[in-house]
Amino acid sequence: MATLKVPAHVPAPSEDAEQLRKAFEGWGTNEQLIIDVLAHRNAAQRNLIRISYGEAYGEDLLKSLDKELSSDFERAVLLFTLDPAERDAYLANEATKRFTSSNWVLMEIACTRSSYELFNVRKAYHARYKKSLEEDVAHHTTGDYRKLLVPLVSAFRYEGEEVNMTLAKSEAKILRDKISDKHYNDEEVIRILTTRSKAQLNATLNHYNTAFGNAINKDLKADPNDEFLKLLRAAIKCLTVPEKYFEKLLRQAIVKLGTDESALTRVVTTRAEVDMVRIKEEYQRRNSVTLEKAIAGDTSGDYERMLLALIGCGDV
Repeated sequence: MATLKVPAHVPAPSEDAEQLRKAFEGWGTNEQLIIDVLAHRNAAQRNLIRISYGEAYGEDLLKSLDKELSSDFERAVLLFTLDPAERDAYLANEATKRFTSSNWVLMEIACTRSSYELFNVRKAYHARYKKSLEEDVAHHTTGDYRKLLVPLVSAFRYEGEEVNMTLAKSEAKILRDKISDKHYNDEEVIRILTTRSKAQLNATLNHYNTAFGNAINKDLKADPNDEFLKLLRAAIKCLTVPEKYFEKLLRQAIVKLGTDESALTRVVTTRAEVDMVRIKEEYQRRNSVTLEKAIAGDTSGDYERMLLALIGCGDV
């Protein structure tokens, strides 16, 4: 359910590469031309453009973009141009660094990607950083965060729709018992959340709601200031209703005093080709304003134009 607008007739990758080269030459950069090309090509097309550009001009397209662009617009263009697995590997690596560390970004990547996408992120991470994602996450996290995040990024969940209702009922009870005893970091809680398929988890959590009269995330709000509980609730949201997680993230990024461009850029570039239609619907339902209007009211210039193109509201 992507909203990325790809034109009916897409030029050959070599033609796109030539257009981008033109955008970099002469006086000043032609930012609109860069948006017209890159924001309207899917991942496979962008990969071919990168290859054509490298062959024709002897330089990686990402290097050229880095030289020509700056600030939030540059980050949005660079992130979107990357292959999705490469992009996630880059974001995950950034999330393990001291000054840009983020347990939330690691959880988000681990919980909202399919098993195959996450597997490709781990492969891309090996190739780029000559280490494993798991070892970096383990090294840069501690305590309960490490206990939750390492198995999350290591997971290869079953992707089918089959559900075992007997299991759903028994595991809903396990979760209820552990949460009632405030054993939020219990290995059984971690095991269920980090290994079960998304379909199985949905069945378990639906049964939890029906049998115990409360959604699990309500019961996990016992201490609203507990940062680990906040992450645990967000992980459950990402695994079961990702569009609600991303809507809230966008809302918080936009309404903050001073926009959180990092979160805004990350959500738009990583979800543009995935579930942006659902996120936009959820945003309008929750805020009575379109996401397009919210972004336009809070950003400006080339950065605004790039984001609007990626959410499917720019001109092709």
